[in-house]
Amino acid sequence: MQLPPPVVIHRTLNAPADLVWRALTDISLLKQWLSFFPDFKAEVGFETRFALGPSEDRQYEHICQVTEVEEGRKLTYSWRFKDIAGDSYVTFELEAQGEQTLLTLTHRITEAFPSDNPDLAAEGFVTGWTYTADALKSFVESQTG
Repeated sequence: MQLPPPVVIHRTLNAPADLVWRALTDISLLKQWLSFFPDFKAEVGFETRFALGPSEDRQYEHICQVTEVEEGRKLTYSWRFKDIAGDSYVTFELEAQGEQTLLTLTHRITEAFPSDNPDLAAEGFVTGWTYTADALKSFVESQTG
């Protein structure tokens, strides 16, 4: 089975890279714009779990484990589901551009999710990660000024 292409989203954030990094890695800030994370540490090996889905009756236990940290620049964690085949990785890359930050968010599927479950279709990931990138942008831009 051929894997879908990665979801890649670029955003220019009107906020400094250090603020964007903190919004991605400091749980007190992360919960303000992405409330479903129960805990988080930007440390390789750290794992968190949370339920998330398209409706209250269709929730999936997500398992995310940090796999790569380049302080202030790059964060990668796994994105998979309990008791469901498939695996993927989410990477946030930051490039400081003065008082702005170029964000590249990439979601790469490395092992296919079940094709008979529309909740796990590639199109849903595009929607979800677009929402995430836009929520991050709105949050950090609201913190500057």
